Amino acid sequence: MSSTAIAQTDSTAVSRKVAIEREKSKLDSTSEREQARPKVKKVAVVMSGGGAKGMAHIGALKVIERAGIPIDIVTGTSMGSIIGGLYAIGYNANSLDSMVRVQDWSYVITDKEDMWKQSLADRKKQNTYFLSRGITFGKRNYNDGGIIQGKNLAELFQQLCVGYTDSLDFSRDLPIPFACVATNVIDNSEYDFHSGRLPVAMRASMAIPAAFSPVRIGDKVLVDGGLKNNYPADIAREMGADIIIGITVQGEPKIADDMGRTMSILSQIIDVNCKNKYDENLAITDLHVQVDTKGYNAASFSAAAIDTLIRRGYEETMSHWDELMALKQRIGIDDTFRPTILHPKNPTVMTDKQRVTSYVFENMTPQDEQFLRQKFHLNKTDSIDAKLEQEITTSMRIDLFYQTAECRLVPEGNGVRAVLTAGNRKSVQLHAGVRYDTEEYAAVQLGLDIPFKTAIPVNTDITLRLGKRLMARGEITVHPRSFTRPTFSYTFRRNDVDLYINGDLDYNIRYNQFQAEFLPFNFDLRHFNLQMGLRWDFMHYRNKLGSETSKQVTLENEHFFSYRARLNYNSEDNWYFPTRGSRFKAEYAYLTSDFAKLTDRADDGTKLGKKTGASEINANWRMSFSFNSRFTLQPMLYGRLLFGSIIPAVFGNTIGGEWFGHYVEQQMPFAGIGNMEYVDYQFVAAQVQAQQRIGTSSYVLFRVAGAQQADKAKHLLDRSTLLGVQAAYYYNTMFGPVGATLGYSNRTKEPYFYLNLGYEF
Repeated sequence: MSSTAIAQTDSTAVSRKVAIEREKSKLDSTSEREQARPKVKKVAVVMSGGGAKGMAHIGALKVIERAGIPIDIVTGTSMGSIIGGLYAIGYNANSLDSMVRVQDWSYVITDKEDMWKQSLADRKKQNTYFLSRGITFGKRNYNDGGIIQGKNLAELFQQLCVGYTDSLDFSRDLPIPFACVATNVIDNSEYDFHSGRLPVAMRASMAIPAAFSPVRIGDKVLVDGGLKNNYPADIAREMGADIIIGITVQGEPKIADDMGRTMSILSQIIDVNCKNKYDENLAITDLHVQVDTKGYNAASFSAAAIDTLIRRGYEETMSHWDELMALKQRIGIDDTFRPTILHPKNPTVMTDKQRVTSYVFENMTPQDEQFLRQKFHLNKTDSIDAKLEQEITTSMRIDLFYQTAECRLVPEGNGVRAVLTAGNRKSVQLHAGVRYDTEEYAAVQLGLDIPFKTAIPVNTDITLRLGKRLMARGEITVHPRSFTRPTFSYTFRRNDVDLYINGDLDYNIRYNQFQAEFLPFNFDLRHFNLQMGLRWDFMHYRNKLGSETSKQVTLENEHFFSYRARLNYNSEDNWYFPTRGSRFKAEYAYLTSDFAKLTDRADDGTKLGKKTGASEINANWRMSFSFNSRFTLQPMLYGRLLFGSIIPAVFGNTIGGEWFGHYVEQQMPFAGIGNMEYVDYQFVAAQVQAQQRIGTSSYVLFRVAGAQQADKAKHLLDRSTLLGVQAAYYYNTMFGPVGATLGYSNRTKEPYFYLNLGYEF
């Protein structure tokens, strides 16, 4: 997902031309405005806070522009500071309208990682756990203080304000003079931003207490300015405004019956405090536009809500058209006057390399600086482009465990100075996931990520799964300066698996699996992961209950060594309901008992000698084709082929269920089959899924699949085709997909029903 559609590029990918253009446009716009209008009264637009309800300000600005009224000063609080700050640097009303509609606000107002900047492992975690929180030991984390740290908002503001991210005088350095309000909770005082870094000022002004972490500047702890001055008309007057047009979005006063929930009580506390200075500021307002936001609240960021709020702001302001025309007379202009409408910058992308005069490292240790210099040969690199910039900032986040990373290019001499700024270090991260389904019932999974800030960074990942299938896993990944990240993992699984034949339960097997894996080659790019290494498995069989046929096969405790190579690629835009992109996974494994050969056993477990090891090839490939914004078609090819004179039963092919590797790693899904069924050693399948989105989060899925199986590849077409169909409904929630599936196959010859609540793990 792109964090902004207007900028269309990271602020870090801006050439020095941006800074030069900023100065030029500032002078040009000021000159144009002064030449285009006579000496008349100055007009200020003041916008109140209100969270998502502040989207109505955009509709009001459209009418003010249409009326031909110049805007000389902008002030705002909270959402009013965001809309106002962006307007002051050149985002006109139409640009703001486009920008807010294309944002994924469910991502922006959370601390989720941008899927497109994550490794595949991190993306999987984000779509496995519904809760992830940092844990700080010893030194306090000053980014805490709210449920949401607001790092995605801060990054969005940084991108939208490209060219205006340095410390500035908001009255002198912006195209339109601007100011916004925050509250210093240390002494409960009002703090007015007239200068500083614009993205920081906007972020501080909207830091709703308890919801968003405060912004710390020196000895000040700043939160939402609405607590002291939610409608800062007085600041506009102090900045020289002769005429004030005010837009407010506060709803009707609440009564006792409205205080039924925690959030409604918190909202009321904020609303009551927001009345500070409110009446006095209304008294000095020349034209007050009060937008009706009934039915919406501060968190109404859905596409439908944004559309309605912008429309209401437009319609309410249009109802004041005659007053706006009268204001033009007071201002001293007539209908022949046309104010200058600013336009947002469109910064150039670094398609060409920029000459680097020096590298500057901010908020990083000397060891981290040395790490980056050596890994990317920065002492010898005298130029930078968008690709290198992305590689460096990605390494800062993944290898050095910084939460955020930024690269700014500052003009210097006949080149640029590359300033690499790191955010706070990632703390120990605790993850929690929970799910329920009709086969396993309830399950809980906990994860713990522990980054070690050593000379060569090391990350430890601990996972514990509680349920019918117990799993504990520890993984250590080393991040050297080379391109690979060696990984060692140890996993314990306590499995309780039911296996079916043609829809009937044949037997149940309970076993412990101990697994150790060393991957000296572990190469990551944004959508791509390649691993090669050695794995050890030990199978300890605890119990087996089943039919007389299944009891004839004796399972002896045994260990295996396997050589493995895996390729994983995923460019899908959504983990569960993609609309574009593709997913490809492939693995080859050579299975042995002693690194070379595989022990042969009789049905009673007697050893018969050793033979050549077994080979496994498995792959799946899915692509998504969207026909419109709601309907997507997803064809998929997949299969698993086993070769060798000996195939241990525990590694045999199984199909059934919704996902790959859900119960056992060799499990493959198949439409219409809910439980796990053994199939032959050679299995290939094709599937087509139709996905229809209803509303914003509901999905109807229809899937049809066909497969061929055989004991040998040359016999794949000799047997009848396995067919299956299923239909499902899912609702995508913050806890994961919630829905139900109904299916049928010609193998089981009976319908099955499956209920799933939560992320898959």
